Amino acid sequence: MKNRVAVIIAGGKSSRMKEDKALLPFGGFSTLSEYQYRRLLGYFDKIYLSAKDNKFDFSVEIIEDRYNLSSPLVAIASIFETLEEVNEVFLLSVDTPFVSLDTIDRLYQEAKSSTTDVILAKSKRTVEPLCAIYRRAVLPLAQEFLAEDKHRLQSFLDELNSTLVMFENEKEFTNLNHPQEYEKACLGKDSFREYGLRDSL
Repeated sequence: MKNRVAVIIAGGKSSRMKEDKALLPFGGFSTLSEYQYRRLLGYFDKIYLSAKDNKFDFSVEIIEDRYNLSSPLVAIASIFETLEEVNEVFLLSVDTPFVSLDTIDRLYQEAKSSTTDVILAKSKRTVEPLCAIYRRAVLPLAQEFLAEDKHRLQSFLDELNSTLVMFENEKEFTNLNHPQEYEKACLGKDSFREYGLRDSL
């Protein structure tokens, strides 16, 4: 696990939730952001949160977006522009609290033998671009896309050399986008069992 760096992406608009989901309480913590941060401690050498500004009520290092618009691509470019000495980072969306540590470990195992630009989780349903290991080689293309005001992440990924890692339990990649999804996820340990996971805290 030496030199592993994680960045939790927490700068989205949360338009479907109608309030900032990164700041909603979760798992016994005052915010979903802190929940994600605390559960990754001990598995990474450094953990950052990516956002427009420091809106959080706990001590954490922030990587602020360097571009005006909000998008995952803005976050990716800003991360590598800020962390100049870092060659690869694990990115996790703040709204995916059921992604297991075993899944993260498997991505790193695949990364050991891969020379591709990005190592992505893939469920039966879709590719998971915010449960992935990105390497510095993606930065020039990200900057090029942003210079052309292109923000579609799938179009960006289509131009990269990628490794896809298949996972059977697609429920663990569930995003908390809507109020009803958040309410269901807040059911506690019963909710974790439904997603096929142990409560990780």
